[in-house]
Amino acid sequence: MKISTAARLIKAAAGAVPSGEVFDKEIAGFAIDSRGVRPGELFFALSPEDFTRHCFTATAFGDAHQFIPQALANSAIAAVARAARVEGDAELERLRDRLLLVDDVIDALQKVARGVVDGWGRPVIGITGSAGKTTTKDITSHLLSASGRRVLSSRKNFNNELGVPLSILQMETAGARPNDYDVAVIEMGMSMPNEIAKLCQVAPPDVAVVLLVAPVHLEFLGNIDNVAAAKAELIENLKPGGTAVLNADDERVAAMRSKHRGPTITFGFERAADVSATDVETARLGLSHFRLRTPLGDTSAELPMPGRHNLTNALAAAAVATTFGIAPDEIARALATCAPSEMRGEVIRFAAGFAVIDDSYNSNPRSLMSMARALIEGRTAEASRLVVVAGEMLEIGAESAAMHRAAGREIASLKVDAVWGVRGHAAEIIEGAREAGMSVGATRFFESSEAAAEALIDEVRGGDLVLVKGSRGVRTDAIVKSLRERYEARDEG
Repeated sequence: MKISTAARLIKAAAGAVPSGEVFDKEIAGFAIDSRGVRPGELFFALSPEDFTRHCFTATAFGDAHQFIPQALANSAIAAVARAARVEGDAELERLRDRLLLVDDVIDALQKVARGVVDGWGRPVIGITGSAGKTTTKDITSHLLSASGRRVLSSRKNFNNELGVPLSILQMETAGARPNDYDVAVIEMGMSMPNEIAKLCQVAPPDVAVVLLVAPVHLEFLGNIDNVAAAKAELIENLKPGGTAVLNADDERVAAMRSKHRGPTITFGFERAADVSATDVETARLGLSHFRLRTPLGDTSAELPMPGRHNLTNALAAAAVATTFGIAPDEIARALATCAPSEMRGEVIRFAAGFAVIDDSYNSNPRSLMSMARALIEGRTAEASRLVVVAGEMLEIGAESAAMHRAAGREIASLKVDAVWGVRGHAAEIIEGAREAGMSVGATRFFESSEAAAEALIDEVRGGDLVLVKGSRGVRTDAIVKSLRERYEARDEG
């Protein structure tokens, strides 16, 4: 893509775009962090005004316009900047021949990505849900890749108004071209109403997957019905003739069928569904056997990932694969070679004889209980003690304390041997566990992940099976990192 093309897509103000030789140069990639700009990339200078306009939820934002000179010095080909911010800034005015001036830098990034999608014209799969988005995105990408399709997949969990366009723009980065890809699998998240609708304007979905609705982001959305309405925006914004892929086991998701007149395919294993799993057996921690049933036929399958929630994620991916006409035997072969996404159910076995389920990327009440049940399902004769290390669950609203306490009671009912809480309202998890009969000795609270890590390093022993889970801001991944630094992980080869 040339600078001139980017300028046309974002409709940069007349007379406010580079000219001459720079204008005709090819863009090597796209960046929003001046520290990581590579030669030939187009730098988007984000500002507090952009973040506020797009309802980002952090409390403070920097102004990247001050780093434009640095980005250009680091060989960025040009920069996109807010015209109002550049005006009157002598240093930036001197660089005007290398700036694309716009009213809204985030909007400009999205318009470039939308232009790439429109020119490409191939299927986009959008995936949302209160939990499981990244895992389902990764499994779906794996199944489609195994079928021979060239897949563009969201970078990491890039699922917001910056992440989605940056993921799309991989098609025009580091020598890649849109024709290098057959299908795009895009994770779409939200914390506010209308956010998914905006993401669909960037990458209109041909296939829309909704996994589940749970009490997340209640700090911004108020109640779970509002969460459901926000997730349903993905279905409401399907392209004409597009396919909705819905979880039959979640009533709020299943009800989204009414929002779409086109084809719908359901998945699940608790209620009747088009794509389902029967005869489910846990062979060992992190491995399930089942019968995969699809409209194209049935077959035996296995999934090397812990917990029934991951089986649900796999069924969602299998439903997408089915819409592409992929046979169940081919789906099963690909499922057998899946692996958990980083910090999302990774099973780490240590040479000292204990094992850790690392699900430390994020947490909410529903996903915490799903992983706690996976801990129980994965118990073997060698697992002499089950330990849940649960970090605070963030952004769950005014009822946060009560939800944490209820989670503690429910975890205790599973008959685990120890429950540790980490930070803030995780103290209520401990209180709930004690209310349900767990002893003071079996329950502990820590003010930080670092303190919990120090204690676990001293107390973990052979035969322990430990679940580590918590919201991203609590940094429970530091606990797993400390264990890896202290103890040798065993190669399962």
